[in-house]
Amino acid sequence: MLCQVCSTQNEDEREYCRRCHQKLLVVSGSYSVEDQEAFENNPEEQYSFDEHLLERISIVEEVVRRTADTVRQSLGTLYKLEQKILVNQTGITTLRDLLEAKGVFGREEWSDLWESRMERQLLALEKRERFAAVKDSIAALYRGAQRDEFLQRLEEAEYSLFAYDVQRAVDALEDAHRLDPENHELAFFLGETFFNDGGNSAALGYFTRVLGVKGDHFESLVYSGVLCHEQGDGTRAEELLKRAVALYPDAFLPTFSLGAVFASAGRLPQATLFLERAVAIDSIPQALHLLGGCYYEMGKVTVAIRHLREAVRLDPSFEEAHHLLGLAYLDRRWYRKALASFRDGQRLAPNKLDYNELVRFLAGRQEPPEVTEDAAECLREAEEAMPRGAVRDALAAYRKALAHDPENPSLMVAYAMACLELGREQEIEPVVEKVLALDPGEPLEVSAYATLMEALRLEGKYREGNRIGRLMLAEGASDFAQTVACYEMACNLADMEEDLDEALSFARRSVEHSPEEVKQFPLAALGWVHYKRREFPQSVDCLSRSNELGSSPRTLTHLGMALLAAGEREQARNVLKEARTAGAGRVLKTKVLEALRDGARLLQDPGPPTRR
Repeated sequence: MLCQVCSTQNEDEREYCRRCHQKLLVVSGSYSVEDQEAFENNPEEQYSFDEHLLERISIVEEVVRRTADTVRQSLGTLYKLEQKILVNQTGITTLRDLLEAKGVFGREEWSDLWESRMERQLLALEKRERFAAVKDSIAALYRGAQRDEFLQRLEEAEYSLFAYDVQRAVDALEDAHRLDPENHELAFFLGETFFNDGGNSAALGYFTRVLGVKGDHFESLVYSGVLCHEQGDGTRAEELLKRAVALYPDAFLPTFSLGAVFASAGRLPQATLFLERAVAIDSIPQALHLLGGCYYEMGKVTVAIRHLREAVRLDPSFEEAHHLLGLAYLDRRWYRKALASFRDGQRLAPNKLDYNELVRFLAGRQEPPEVTEDAAECLREAEEAMPRGAVRDALAAYRKALAHDPENPSLMVAYAMACLELGREQEIEPVVEKVLALDPGEPLEVSAYATLMEALRLEGKYREGNRIGRLMLAEGASDFAQTVACYEMACNLADMEEDLDEALSFARRSVEHSPEEVKQFPLAALGWVHYKRREFPQSVDCLSRSNELGSSPRTLTHLGMALLAAGEREQARNVLKEARTAGAGRVLKTKVLEALRDGARLLQDPGPPTRR
């Protein structure tokens, strides 16, 4: 029996193809040579060619008629669904307006919760579609004696995904994998799920099992290499990615990933070799930016400018590429172009700058949380993951700790800060509300408020953030709390560029109330407000004082822009280079993971990767 997909010959009793694991179809009524001879020798069964054509035309006409009927019925069903959706949407909107009018909740709260739940359900829907595509292949690979139980676990996972219960589905699939540890399709699905959800350690374990069974598995080679790179195992990462490049030389992702690994290790000539090959396969802005950065570090400014220009052309909101292009222009003494690039980067993507520096500072001031015995091990894993930059692993560990100790406000604040670091702003507000309801004391309350305001700013909800800040001030907070509130509101107003007089007032109040240990933050805000007001000497003064108290990439960037606008070109050039150096380690460390998680199309090469 030949497989209808890959044409591999299979035994007659097989249900799935032994090569591609697709379900085999049996076509009945085969036409043999003997049938042809019998037909030709029997005149009664012969018919004219014209009759044959008329019959074929009649069949085609019938097919077209039925297709038209089906399309007509589908359109009618679609119109009915549209009406029902409109009725339901009207009812939900009416309910929201009534509850909002009665003061039960606010419009922002409703929208945020709606978006959060919708995102979770869309994620479950995506996993369901992905699982439906591989379920038959997973079932075909099973070779054990407990097939019925194995299939039952797969059915349970599918039903859970239909109910949008991803965690239950994953638990069922893990049970199924324990019944068949050699099932590489199931292991990869679990690894991919954990990878997308931030469970890097668990994901790497499953990808390793896949490679133990199928050593040339494309995605597992790439994912494993990137995860080993993130965990600091550069040798293993290089080995896996080199194997992927050797097997699939025409695929973009392994070539780009290997180039990024070399770049992060400072091996720039090797990095440019692979990154050039990657951008020749597909011109991705991340790859062009990284390639331009490598050439810039090697002193090849002209080549760097060419690649960086292409990166910002493809992605005008790519703040890092604008910043590096500005530095390259400075090296060529093109000062107007440099300042325009820095301003474009800040204007087009203001929220990509590292705004959560204050939250990181506050996290370092927190006392270690006192947790229950069950949560202690999870907390230890989280505290080990955060310093090495494995924020997703830390977030997963915090979740487990909170499952054991759900009413611990210190754990909640740590979890919210990890969400902010990872860009999961929508998860923060419910956590902060629970913290404030527990009345944990001022240090934790200030940290919770600051985390929430930073999250709102990252989402572009400046006015909502300022509402929270004014609420802090109205509660008669201490000098420290007033410092944080005024600092956040000054930054918001400066970014909005709407009421710079009020922004200046908030920034000055923040400096006045600020304890010495956090004075660098209000000074930085005051300097940025002066920059927005085009008061460049005052801006340089405040930002320089802030930088002396505590240097950071964001403060250095703002200081360099202020110096450049004030005409201090050489000093601006040195400061902006220092800003890039200060942030380069974190940027290079996360670049590959950003490409894998955020640039979903990077894994969707035009056609399957070819192996050589």
